[in-house]
Amino acid sequence: MELLPALAISASGLTAERLRLDIIANNLANINTTRTPRGGPYRREVPVFAERLQEAMGQLPGRLSSRAPGAGVEVAAIVEDNSPPRLVYDPSHPDADANGYVHLPNINIVNEMVDMITASRAYEANVTVLNAAKTMTLKALEIGR
Repeated sequence: MELLPALAISASGLTAERLRLDIIANNLANINTTRTPRGGPYRREVPVFAERLQEAMGQLPGRLSSRAPGAGVEVAAIVEDNSPPRLVYDPSHPDADANGYVHLPNINIVNEMVDMITASRAYEANVTVLNAAKTMTLKALEIGR
């Protein structure tokens, strides 16, 4: 296994997971936001991950074997969750509708916390790979002396 591609793949994972954690933090920060510039409550955002292919890194098409690894991961898009908003009965709220219900964001704190734990574990795994590749590189340099 070549070490520089391993570092690049791991770095792409770190970048993608950091963005995922930023999106989760943004969702949690807006858990009670009932008004947005578009109107209505805030809608939960979700990252869509996609594999970065070797062709994107300058490999010639058709030269890849069926076992050729990808070149990491990237966030291809950030999409809104289309699930309905949470309805809470609170006729005294300034954003309550005619029936007294407030439309709150479609954010479930438990789901966000599970996503946060998953993202932090994936981040830790990428750091471990990065450190292992760095250690192997240093050992190879020692052997080459």
